[in-house]
Amino acid sequence: MTTLNAASRDAFAEAERRLLAELDGATAETAAGLGEDLSAVARLLGRESGLRRAIADASAEAATREGLIRAVLGEKVGERAFVVLAAVVTARWSSPRELVHGIVLLGRTALLIGAEKDTRLDAVEDELFRLGRIVANQPDLERLLADPAGNVGGKTTLVRGLLSDKVEPVTLSLVEDLLHRWRGGDVVAEIDELAGAAAARRERSVAYVRTAIALTEAQQTRLIATLSRIYARQVALHLEVDPTVRGGLLIRIGDEVIDGTATGRLAALGRRLAG
Repeated sequence: MTTLNAASRDAFAEAERRLLAELDGATAETAAGLGEDLSAVARLLGRESGLRRAIADASAEAATREGLIRAVLGEKVGERAFVVLAAVVTARWSSPRELVHGIVLLGRTALLIGAEKDTRLDAVEDELFRLGRIVANQPDLERLLADPAGNVGGKTTLVRGLLSDKVEPVTLSLVEDLLHRWRGGDVVAEIDELAGAAAARRERSVAYVRTAIALTEAQQTRLIATLSRIYARQVALHLEVDPTVRGGLLIRIGDEVIDGTATGRLAALGRRLAG
């Protein structure tokens, strides 16, 4: 999981403003197409280290870097992609790797905007969450998807089967892009990050909730209200029934964990008794 340093954050913010301006009033299809173009460029730069370093070289003229990316891509991407990429390659980034990650995030944003314009963002978020839980609960599947040497086409077909044949195109695009760029690591965490990005697009925080038994709709409504009040923003619940949870709830929001399980309470009591 790549993070952006200060210079890269400024560069990304400017490129994102350019992206949002390009998509203001655009159709869902246009947004998705731009997302696909940017994702493809990020994958190309991930493979081509020389090109990656050249367009991130702050000592070269901005116009030279912009001309280089146009010359390499030619007619492979649309004009909207070039407008966004011009903002990317003419800015100063902390490293070539962060420049590429910035393009990844821009492509992701465009795809999610496409889903939002098509009123399918809810479905995309739900599918990504379900995929994360399926993979997390099947170690063999997790190892297969996390294998950098595995066939991307085969993995994508597998994901489609796991989520059903009616999976949202944006969900598949996001996961396929992740698998194309995969170089190893925690695949479940990366899928969860995608689900979190979809939730963030809707200005919501995601609460991952594990319980021993399923919550009723009334319980879910009360929990959403309570968490939304605590965190001062709308909270979406992603629920997982886990028989190993002994009573109560285990809730994770970002880096914060609220352990209301019987096991957690006993552990806390033990720590207090130990002094």
